[in-house]
Amino acid sequence: MTNAKVQMPNQTQNPNDKRKYDLEERTAKFGEDIIEFARSLPDSLVNRPLINQIVRSGTSIGANYMEADGAESKKDFQHKIAICKKEAKETTHWLRMIAKANFERQEDCRKLWQEAHEFILIFSAILRSKVNKNVAEE
Repeated sequence: MTNAKVQMPNQTQNPNDKRKYDLEERTAKFGEDIIEFARSLPDSLVNRPLINQIVRSGTSIGANYMEADGAESKKDFQHKIAICKKEAKETTHWLRMIAKANFERQEDCRKLWQEAHEFILIFSAILRSKVNKNVAEE
């Protein structure tokens, strides 16, 4: 993550908490957590398609963030960040469906949902800041 590092404004970064602000690492860790969670779900006719969808959307957040980091233009960067946001939103949907299908796993779903929701907020802020910057430059 070179040109797209995001730091929370007006907060100093604790060196022991670096991963919280390193979106490349944070999105990769989230993808790993999604994979572990999916592996732990019982195999059933209902869970199979849900697992497929959650793994696809949950792991693509990090992949698309990596694409954004290597973007060839501002427009390409914005597009890739918008895809990250879209995938994070989709992930929250699949987590809701999995929680419904697996009542006993609702707390695990809630924790993952919260992280995906934070990604939505982060990517929304990145998009707003880029749009506002582009408008100011015109």
